[in-house]
Amino acid sequence: MLWERQPQLMPADRNHLPELRTLVAMPVLIADIGGTNSRCALADVTGPPHATRSFANAGFAGLAEVLAAYLRDLPPAGCPRRALLAIAAPIRGEEITMPNRGWHTTVTALRAALGLDELQVMNDFAALAHALPELSAADVVAAGGGTALANAPKVVLGPGTGLGVAGLAPLPGGGWQALPGEGGHVTLGAHDEQEERIIALARRHFGHCSAERLLSGAGLSFLHDALHGTGELAPALIGARALGGDAPARATLETFFRLLGTVAGDAALTLGALGGVYIGGGIVPRYRDAFLASGFRARFEAKGRYRDYLRAIPTWLIVAGEPTLTGLNACVRRGY
Repeated sequence: MLWERQPQLMPADRNHLPELRTLVAMPVLIADIGGTNSRCALADVTGPPHATRSFANAGFAGLAEVLAAYLRDLPPAGCPRRALLAIAAPIRGEEITMPNRGWHTTVTALRAALGLDELQVMNDFAALAHALPELSAADVVAAGGGTALANAPKVVLGPGTGLGVAGLAPLPGGGWQALPGEGGHVTLGAHDEQEERIIALARRHFGHCSAERLLSGAGLSFLHDALHGTGELAPALIGARALGGDAPARATLETFFRLLGTVAGDAALTLGALGGVYIGGGIVPRYRDAFLASGFRARFEAKGRYRDYLRAIPTWLIVAGEPTLTGLNACVRRGY
């Protein structure tokens, strides 16, 4: 995460406690900036996000324009001076480049364009990871057995416009640390001969077959064509056909979910995610029943000698609305 502050505030300055309490009580702009849609809201330390609005990114020239559209509709007295953004992009210093959107800016330029005093940015799945301790039993659906260990690492991943992956690690003194990364771009491995053929086709087409190449909206389209030779249909159409009982589309979703199980199992092994693995993103929750009935969990556990290790790790589908905003709101409450 990166702060751009102006002016510098010193919370330890005891001479200004009334002013600081007023600042903390002021709303904070939070936003989940995905490759396709952006969701904006206001956060404060007293409750859940509010004044939530969604925007289709295709209607805007850049990140500043989306956020400005949201701020324009707020009453002047309630317009925030601070912002915390979750962006579908690697966060490295000042630069903000969204590979699945083509938008580029800097933290300094964005803060100035929006007239903010403070701007903080983080990876979108890091923000989603911060939501995991906030989720209730009603916010998730079990996708297999296992029992989570308290104060153990967790993993969240999910396909949407891209494939996001992040971890959440317990801190020795209490609390949690998000572990952002670009795990969606690891090289995808095949489990059987059919997947070997699909991945070989993707390598010929793209040069490298990352997990995201098949586990994303565009990946679903590519996968359907690779399996059935139909041409690359829109992912929403494939999903609609699957829900309508179309056998080829159902087979595509099944392969998609099994591949997701492979990647989820790899992530669980890599981070030792004995606290559980969570599936989010924009695609899987739309097909909840098909996902829960799929081979996802069997594939998650199919790691040879470590089958029993993975069998003990629970996997959940996140069904809560706007969980990334929940994570951002939790960050605001914890003083980020």
